Amino acid sequence: MGNNSYTQLASDLVGLVGGRDNIISVTNCMTRLRFVLKDENAAKTDEIKAIKDVKGVVRQGGQYQIIIGTHVNAVITDVRKEAGITEGEEKPDMKLLKEGNLFDRIFKIISGCIMPMIGVMVASGMIKGLLAVLTTAKVLEAADGTYLILYAAANSIMYFLPVIIGFNAGKVFGCNQFITAIIGASLIYPDILAAQTAGTALTFLKIPVTLINYSGSLLPVVAASWVASKIEKGAKKVVPQMLQLFFVPTIVLMITVPLSYLVIGPVMTYVSNCLSAGVMFIFNHVPVLGGVLFGAFWQLIVLLGLHSAFIPVLMNNLFTLGSDPVNAVLGLTVWALAGVSLGYALRTKDKEKKSLGFGNLVSCLFGITEPTIYSIALPNFKLFIAAFVGGGVGGGIMAGLGGRMYSFIGDGIFRFPAMINPKGLDISFYGFAVCAAISFVISAVLAFILAGEDTNKADGSK
Repeated sequence: MGNNSYTQLASDLVGLVGGRDNIISVTNCMTRLRFVLKDENAAKTDEIKAIKDVKGVVRQGGQYQIIIGTHVNAVITDVRKEAGITEGEEKPDMKLLKEGNLFDRIFKIISGCIMPMIGVMVASGMIKGLLAVLTTAKVLEAADGTYLILYAAANSIMYFLPVIIGFNAGKVFGCNQFITAIIGASLIYPDILAAQTAGTALTFLKIPVTLINYSGSLLPVVAASWVASKIEKGAKKVVPQMLQLFFVPTIVLMITVPLSYLVIGPVMTYVSNCLSAGVMFIFNHVPVLGGVLFGAFWQLIVLLGLHSAFIPVLMNNLFTLGSDPVNAVLGLTVWALAGVSLGYALRTKDKEKKSLGFGNLVSCLFGITEPTIYSIALPNFKLFIAAFVGGGVGGGIMAGLGGRMYSFIGDGIFRFPAMINPKGLDISFYGFAVCAAISFVISAVLAFILAGEDTNKADGSK
């Protein structure tokens, strides 16, 4: 579909989701338009699904998601124009943060804090992976100026994560974003980090301060930003408007920063450690079982919208531990679906469906699984089972080997740099390569067998 056609598509979509007055915001990921609607029931889902260029509709995490495909970046431009929305002007609807169950609300908050920086996080992981390869190959040394400068570009986002998360959290909670960014910066202030490293005892108004290194932390600054938003709202009620520019930030910072060091930071660090400990308990004591379950059913969990319960844990694991065994397994599910695409393409004799299978294979290799799920696996659920088996076998082996993911990167071929240990290539990288091949081959063979004559009946038109 050419760019000239997106105007009509955008007009149809905006009208069918309830019109521009029903749209709070619209963003996109790699394949989906993500609408936040005032009333999701006003959207005409069946009519949206009937549009030729729509792959599917998913309602989860407070978002009405329309699956378009890899050209979604071009489509959203016309959708924004049709909806009368300028990128970046959307304001959070605080009521949305209060809707749904606890996991949904947590996911909305974490997603709002993390999603704006996903691209930079992926870039950081790619650079780290490249540097690991170059140092392993002895092209660079860790003391070289070239290495240090590139590593600074790659690692800064993690070191200064509280500042960036704080800025994003300010928008999520409707608070001054510069105030929440400064709260994040105060948690990694060099003099206090030096005191923590040296083991120096500090007090605030004679109250002992628990010194923790908050660089790379997530939950402490999110919680502190929420507290700051409440204090700011209260301060604006009592401070005359002509004095608010100076005095409101003063009040918020003088209360929130000490609270962050005395209470919020230690409590949320304890919560973070408990979350990580729970996951690590499973992967330390019954790793193969955990690997099989996550490897087999993660894509189904995502499809059903149940992944919101796991996302905060997975993100926190990587940020606090520096590596994550669970995400090492989840990357294999993409290779399983890639295998399904290949098996389907090889089995079918229909030229259009064969083209669909090979096209979806390429999408999976670049980390995008929605085309395979919605056009191949769901119409013929036996092929989804093939992916379950391939992903489960590969996941069990990977978890048994103790593989870990070390940085936040994409999926498919882009996952390999994330599996490189900064100390050098080890079982995480080699094991992932082998397990990806195992998941791919098993799923491809099973898909070829299970598809059978159904490949001539499955609807591949989407």
